[in-house]
Amino acid sequence: MEFLFIISHDSAFRPDPKLLSDIKAWIQTAEAEGVRIDGKPLEPASAAVTVRLRSDEEKIEHAPFSSSEEQMCAYELVRCGGMEEAVALAKTHPMARAATIEVRPVWDAMQV
Repeated sequence: MEFLFIISHDSAFRPDPKLLSDIKAWIQTAEAEGVRIDGKPLEPASAAVTVRLRSDEEKIEHAPFSSSEEQMCAYELVRCGGMEEAVALAKTHPMARAATIEVRPVWDAMQV
């Protein structure tokens, strides 16, 4: 099963060299174990554009879709045996100590 780790932090977050090193080590381990499919950091939420089409009307906003204090800053796409395994893996990610990780199953019905 595939899972998306949606990694978010608040505006006070500042990565330090140790955290960045820990993240690189986590990535290398997860890739070596064959559980990491992909993942990348994202540009700041201020760079987001939100697109909505409703009843043939488009609404384009130069802002993230959510005005939450925490904004998405990175993602990891992983393959695990189930939610319990995915949560256990998320708990090993260094950003679990520094920010928030939402673990979301990927919907299989739309896979081609």
